[in-house]
Amino acid sequence: MNINANTVVSITYELHTTTPEGQQVFVEKANEEQPLVFLYGVGMMLPKFEEHLAGLKAGDEYSFELSAADGYGEIDATAHVDLPIDMFKEAGELPKVGDVIPLQDNQGNQFRAGVTGVHEDIINVDLNHPMAGKNLIFAGKVLTVREATADELSHGHAHGADGHEGH
Repeated sequence: MNINANTVVSITYELHTTTPEGQQVFVEKANEEQPLVFLYGVGMMLPKFEEHLAGLKAGDEYSFELSAADGYGEIDATAHVDLPIDMFKEAGELPKVGDVIPLQDNQGNQFRAGVTGVHEDIINVDLNHPMAGKNLIFAGKVLTVREATADELSHGHAHGADGHEGH
């Protein structure tokens, strides 16, 4: 079976980025013991990532590079905000520079932001995705491809490689 809409895909991958000098830098990987499992074609993965996997089948190997624009976007220099320190005092411990903190927008969407400064009254955060501005280099292997179950389709996500993992 080939990867296409409404299939559950299980893959291994290694992800690298590059430094401005062109050196590859390892970021993360998923191996055969802990593969990445996802429902293809429902918007859970980067669109260009899925595009490169389209039509592959179990056993196929892949390797491709996504530009920053096709990955998590270019860095937005205006995507920085100052949050009142009072937001964090209830938690008991203030975040430190370099921490990644969970936030929520007015529509209830959750996301993460990087702390860039801690001051007497405010916390500075960077709202750019940590991989913004970076090309993403993927290499891996397709382990399994199967039809999604009705439950997976109605829930909008995979229930594991075999379709039987709970929530």
